[in-house]
Amino acid sequence: MKVTVELSDQEMAEILNLTGERKKGPAIRRLMEEALQQRRRAQIAQRFLSGEWGVELETYEADQERERLRAREIAP
Repeated sequence: MKVTVELSDQEMAEILNLTGERKKGPAIRRLMEEALQQRRRAQIAQRFLSGEWGVELETYEADQERERLRAREIAP
């Protein structure tokens, strides 16, 4: 889908500089994709921080204890 956007010369120059693109269309596209990706990551992070999502590491503590015991056995 094509969209018309009005930007100042200064804004366009900044977008080209930030994205590293030389052409306007690809620069706007990259900036938009990066902004969407950043928002998606923020939403995922918020779900973890709020407790809505979580990770269960059933054997994590046992594995950590086993590693500590091995480290003690190897240490002089």
